[in-house]
Amino acid sequence: MQRDDEFRLKHMLEAAEEAVSFIKGKSLDDFNNNRQLALAVLKDIEIIGEAANKVSKETQLQHKNIPWAAIIGMRHRLIHTYFDINFEQVWKTTAEELPVLIQKLQTIVD
Repeated sequence: MQRDDEFRLKHMLEAAEEAVSFIKGKSLDDFNNNRQLALAVLKDIEIIGEAANKVSKETQLQHKNIPWAAIIGMRHRLIHTYFDINFEQVWKTTAEELPVLIQKLQTIVD
């Protein structure tokens, strides 16, 4: 694996862990009513997507269990349609999908 890919995978892992930690003990209502929290989580998801987008195609092919296209696509949607963000989907992604991604990334990084 390329050294740059290692750094990017670590960035993805750190941002995912941070986003999950931000919502720990919080509800969807908390999330919807706390703009600062929502923006912090959005930023972490953007970081995950940007780092994923920079991971080489070779590494992406070696780790097909990571949903690269979905991660990158979500980043693009958040960046380019900032005015039409579905915060419920962001919450669901953070609460349900990021913990799974963390496990997958952790096995790669270790």
